[in-house]
Amino acid sequence: MEKIIEQHIQKWLAGNYDEATKEGIKKLQQDDPDGLADAFYKNLEFGTGGLRGLMGIGTNRMNKYTIGMATQGYANYLKKCFGDVVSVAIAYDCRNNSPEFASITANVFAANNIKVYLFESLRPTPELSFTIRHFGCQGGVVCTASHNPKEYNGYKAYWDDGAQMVSPHDENVITEVEKIASVDDVKWEGGEQHIIRIGKEIDALYLAMVKGLSVYPDVCAKQHNLKIVYTPIHGTGIMLVPGALAGFGFTNVHIVEEQSMPDGNFPTVIYPNPEEKETMSIGLAKAKAMDADILLGTDPDADRVGIGVKNTKGEWILMNGNQTALLAFNYMIEARKAKGIAQPNDMVIKTIVTTDMIDKIADRAGVACYNVLTGFKWIASMIKEKEGKENYIIGGEESFGLMLGDKIRDKDAISAVAIICEMAAYEKNKGRSLFDKLIELYVEYGFYKENLISITKKGMNGAAEIAAMMEDYRKNPPQTIDGTAVEKLLDYELQKGKNLQTGAEWAIDLPKSNVLQFELADGTKISARPSGTEPKIKFYFSVNAPLLSAGHFDEVEKNLEEKIGRIVEEMKLK
Repeated sequence: MEKIIEQHIQKWLAGNYDEATKEGIKKLQQDDPDGLADAFYKNLEFGTGGLRGLMGIGTNRMNKYTIGMATQGYANYLKKCFGDVVSVAIAYDCRNNSPEFASITANVFAANNIKVYLFESLRPTPELSFTIRHFGCQGGVVCTASHNPKEYNGYKAYWDDGAQMVSPHDENVITEVEKIASVDDVKWEGGEQHIIRIGKEIDALYLAMVKGLSVYPDVCAKQHNLKIVYTPIHGTGIMLVPGALAGFGFTNVHIVEEQSMPDGNFPTVIYPNPEEKETMSIGLAKAKAMDADILLGTDPDADRVGIGVKNTKGEWILMNGNQTALLAFNYMIEARKAKGIAQPNDMVIKTIVTTDMIDKIADRAGVACYNVLTGFKWIASMIKEKEGKENYIIGGEESFGLMLGDKIRDKDAISAVAIICEMAAYEKNKGRSLFDKLIELYVEYGFYKENLISITKKGMNGAAEIAAMMEDYRKNPPQTIDGTAVEKLLDYELQKGKNLQTGAEWAIDLPKSNVLQFELADGTKISARPSGTEPKIKFYFSVNAPLLSAGHFDEVEKNLEEKIGRIVEEMKLK
């Protein structure tokens, strides 16, 4: 065993850790030395969004000690920035240990004389963002691992605008967290009088905000009987989605009972992720049996939404995140214009790996469309930059996230579910489905087909392997892919774009991020982006072709799928 690992283990065995933890270490020493090494080979990294990892004993695990040390570092930085008058809001989701982690977080903040607004029970992540803004807090935390498997938990840290932190605060908080060298540096208790419990009164305010996002309440009223199937996938969406849909006037909502109860073991799914067909299979079956109009599912902390619809053959399918986003962006642009409430300074925001079809839709409508780095904190940062000058309507990214209106600053599946159902009602009022609308947009703007492949490199060498992959792409970019010339290489880490045909270079005016994009002569775009929270690298593929009519949909889709398959094979990603 490496010396540093042994030092970490001995520090825990000799330090102020509870006896159950010490006994657990000794058991791992006997039964699972490799697992013990993985649990202690490094400190769980406090990244730019906070913590996320496997739950368990060790410096590289989510537990009360790593949570407490992170909170102490964050508390120290908040007090450096804002002085003695500081408040935070804290929420947690359905995951195992989330209530305990939230309680520990609240106690550490309170022991540092920080006022804490702590939700009385589980709540969706977007409500936490809303709450920070409502109370004028300087920060906030939600204990969640989003859509990760049940073994994981996490800790998302927020700033005073209700968004996750960007530079310089993200790096400065990391520095403060890294200064906490021992559990003895943590103020664990003694400020309980600073903790205020909150709950239904915030729910009411939040739901009123969501109701105010409706563009066509009269259409919702007319189509109130829209047959909606909803699954919270054992998560927090059950707390607010039914109320949001009722607020929009929908009266025919059916909850997937097997997945309605919050449960951190996620008994009916492997991955509690609405992107996965397996996860949505129970909902799809219910929607089919009921001949529903639409199916919606939210992840455990209710910031991502997946939707199912019937295609032109009457088959139930799941839309991908790009399709959902382009439909939502188009609706907010088109419906506001039709209603006569569009503003000359309206703007929308998307991320660099989200379909470029949205740019085309916005451009044709005369609406500014800004592209930012992946993550809603960057969408929030752009809203902040444009505040008072441009009117933000909607933001989103391909990973099943949407953010409507500026009262919150993180992705919000609660408001997304409500607006998507309004979209379905709007189209049904015209005698068609959301899928029909999607094909109409493809005919008008071109058929954009996207795909995503995630490659995980587990263990101690995973991060190094991913770094080597990126370095090779950076130094030796392909000249052709699928027989088509690679025209441009966009390197967001170096903040530089290069035309590989002419050698011309230009600056990219975005913060540094370890992302590479290859743009091909035929409009194909391939992006490579390592995850900031997991030993994973993601490859995004976007290909497109004209769609002459709805009757050509299947043929063009097949051709585009085959093209992506050839690219994946050529890049040796499978």
